[in-house]
Amino acid sequence: MRLTAVLGLAVCASTIVLSAQTKPPASSPTRKPPVSKPPAPAAPPVTVAAEMNCPTPLGTGVKTKVAYCDVLSGRDPAGGVLISLPPHRGPVTLSFDLHNRHTYSEEQVKANRAYTRYTAVIGALTMDNTLISRAAVQSEFRKVSDLVERIGGGAGPGGVKAVAPTGTEHITISIPEAENQVSLLGEKLVVDRVEGSTTYASPGRPIAIVSNVMIEYQPALPTPARTGRGRSGRGR
Repeated sequence: MRLTAVLGLAVCASTIVLSAQTKPPASSPTRKPPVSKPPAPAAPPVTVAAEMNCPTPLGTGVKTKVAYCDVLSGRDPAGGVLISLPPHRGPVTLSFDLHNRHTYSEEQVKANRAYTRYTAVIGALTMDNTLISRAAVQSEFRKVSDLVERIGGGAGPGGVKAVAPTGTEHITISIPEAENQVSLLGEKLVVDRVEGSTTYASPGRPIAIVSNVMIEYQPALPTPARTGRGRSGRGR
């Protein structure tokens, strides 16, 4: 009887040990992956009048009050119509109206000798004299209604200037992202009249007129503030 009891106790003890050994370990708590914040939506493109430095302003239109700027021929971008670009991401879209220049003469119109066809070519360049794109406008003049409008501030009848814009070509140019300034320079002007054709390209000559200069761009992302740790020291 004593031996049987001892064996029974040994079997129970071994069963307890085995059950303890085969019990699965307690599972560790499941870690949730960190929640990533969605990226901030991109700001919409901004369209504004360009900040422009016009070396030879023609004047302001009598009807529209639009400012007109002469574009001179040349080889140095610093001497052109300079357009500054604000901090931006991606390319900038530059747009403007390109016009020919006409010197109006009432006498020529009355004598049916005013017919003129103009073809003006200008370039948009980076400040290191790299050509981005060319733009051209071709138009014909026969009578006063062919003028876009008259320019105020002159000595003519009604206080207008003899020179006025004629013909309009809307130009759109994509400026590379790396540029923060662009120059408009005249290349050549071809003038066809009844008596013949003449090409002008000498430096400093007015080639065309620009107006309504605008830019569309994606604003640059704000630069995150840098937080530095100040040094703390004890005086000796």
